[in-house]
Amino acid sequence: MDVPPQSPLYRSIQKDRYSRQEKIVEIENLTGRKLIVYITNMRHPLAFINRDDIAPFADLLQNLENVDLDLLLQSPGGDIDIAEKIIYMCRNNSKSFRVIVPESAKSAATLITLGADSIVMGYTSELGPIDPQVTVTTASGKEMQRPAQSFLDGLEEIKRAVVEEGRLSPVYFPLLEHLDPALIDYCNKSIERSKTFAEKWLAKHMFKDNPDKAKTVAEKLADTKKYLSHGIVIDVNEATNEIGLKVEFISKTDELWQAIWRLYCDYLIDIAQRNVLKIFESKDISIPIAAQ
Repeated sequence: MDVPPQSPLYRSIQKDRYSRQEKIVEIENLTGRKLIVYITNMRHPLAFINRDDIAPFADLLQNLENVDLDLLLQSPGGDIDIAEKIIYMCRNNSKSFRVIVPESAKSAATLITLGADSIVMGYTSELGPIDPQVTVTTASGKEMQRPAQSFLDGLEEIKRAVVEEGRLSPVYFPLLEHLDPALIDYCNKSIERSKTFAEKWLAKHMFKDNPDKAKTVAEKLADTKKYLSHGIVIDVNEATNEIGLKVEFISKTDELWQAIWRLYCDYLIDIAQRNVLKIFESKDISIPIAAQ
């Protein structure tokens, strides 16, 4: 492995990083493709995709151009606009693009996978619904993430109760005190934005010869009547057979999957032991972001 010269002490201090990068090279040798990694501490409340991710991604892609590119992705989701920018950045530096999901790519991270030519999954991999989350203020004044559709459904339930009872029950007063009409509009637009995002990128690449399928798949992933929980698991079988995504399934006995899983386990342990929020990595770049 070609790495910059290091003193023995420095390499010992950074031994976890170099061990991971050796595994990245191993995976690249197996696939014949370049690999970059974006992995987050799924237990941390600030692990979501946000604008601070752009600069580290730019570093990972700095020396890559017109390559066959794989992105190893582990994320709970986050900002949909930044997710789209990450797709643009990866696609602008690659001639083909795959996303490898070792364990979990949810919400806006699932949207990133839809910008790929295919998704690499194994028996531990999961995607999630793409219904957007919005920040709302609860009756106690606490800010919380809520599915946009659930917020709209809740308002419809209040309307239904008013019609049936002929009056507004006082129990709803604390909830409606925090009602911002602009939030209703924002929820509606966020839902439409998510579906439009999915259909756009699926039609550009994964289903570039089949726009009707791109639309159908986007609608399935955004179906809040089927997916009652935002965190529900969409495993490789459902992603492939029920939703119709283009998935490359790798058996757990496959040499490539075993190499991916070894690398993923290293990240799990290193993130926990070093209190890391995110790691952006390639065979020659390593950018850990410390948890606050």
